[in-house]
Amino acid sequence: MSIRAKMKAAVLYGREDVRIEQVEVPRLEPGDVLLRTRVALTCGTDAKVFRRGYHAKMIVPPAVFGHEVAGVVEEVGAGGEAPALGTPVVAANSAPCGECYYCRHDTPSLCDDLLFWNGAYAEFARIPARVVRKNLLALPDGLAFRDAAMVEPLACVVRGVEESWIGRGQSVAVIGTGPIGLMFVALARMRGAHVVASGRRRERLEKALEMGAEQVVSAGHPHPLVEALRDRSPDRRGFDVVIEAVGLPETCEAAIQSVRKGGVVQLFGGCPADTRIGIDSQRLHYQELTIKSTFHHTPESVRKAFRLIADGHLDPHAFITAEAPLEDLPGVLRAMAKGGPGLKTAILPWGRSPGAVL
Repeated sequence: MSIRAKMKAAVLYGREDVRIEQVEVPRLEPGDVLLRTRVALTCGTDAKVFRRGYHAKMIVPPAVFGHEVAGVVEEVGAGGEAPALGTPVVAANSAPCGECYYCRHDTPSLCDDLLFWNGAYAEFARIPARVVRKNLLALPDGLAFRDAAMVEPLACVVRGVEESWIGRGQSVAVIGTGPIGLMFVALARMRGAHVVASGRRRERLEKALEMGAEQVVSAGHPHPLVEALRDRSPDRRGFDVVIEAVGLPETCEAAIQSVRKGGVVQLFGGCPADTRIGIDSQRLHYQELTIKSTFHHTPESVRKAFRLIADGHLDPHAFITAEAPLEDLPGVLRAMAKGGPGLKTAILPWGRSPGAVL
């Protein structure tokens, strides 16, 4: 299909430096797909990358930016097996190799050659052939692009919930009420757990209650966070599972101190490089704590997240609180980096067409 040579895209140049520019439309290698981006979602990882100016695994500036996306197949590279032109699809932002030690031992998120791509904040995005083969999914009739675009972050949370062994009747504390923390609240409740959520913003604590949290704790509570959480745990003994979804050493330590004997701590929020956290080794040993951390998603969790959304078990509208044209992205990211209101913003590179289902 013949398309123009230039496109509008967001390019990350460094710390808090994202510019909307005209760049070359990506050239396709065999098996690649060129996606006409309909919706790209903002996320906490993008805000971190914006603040820091890079991501060690995902992006090295200058580079086109963004990774949560849904759109339409515009072109297919030679020899590729992909959905037909014009098919609505969602793409995850990576794919494992399937051949290394970790892939062969059923841990593809630790793949030695985990292939990432970026470029969702653009009119067109190149989806590499490996991602096309492993993590490009056609949308069923009626599934909106903005809903489908939330598959990638939800897939990460699906793994986090499964790896934390959350089950019916358990007590679960979620520290952090950003989009990821709220997804943990929703999925833990879906599994029948009793959830307490902790965060700083009143509107997000109210959202956590809407998602099914039975109690909430303000991080500005008069008592220290650990004490406030333990007060709300069964018999004040601590929680069966504590999820840390902030990515700060102090909240990681609070999570470890808030779990019961024999409990599970999920350190899901990625801390800055070279971060160190304190762990009481006596308590770790004699109280038989399990401290875990899950990174990223897998092709299996991508499909589970896709079905949760496509089958209506989880409503992305609860997490997507605004939309904006591509030109507004730098301002949206600045507001996110400063902890502004709202959750996820749907970025529309082509704008909103009359009658379009986004």
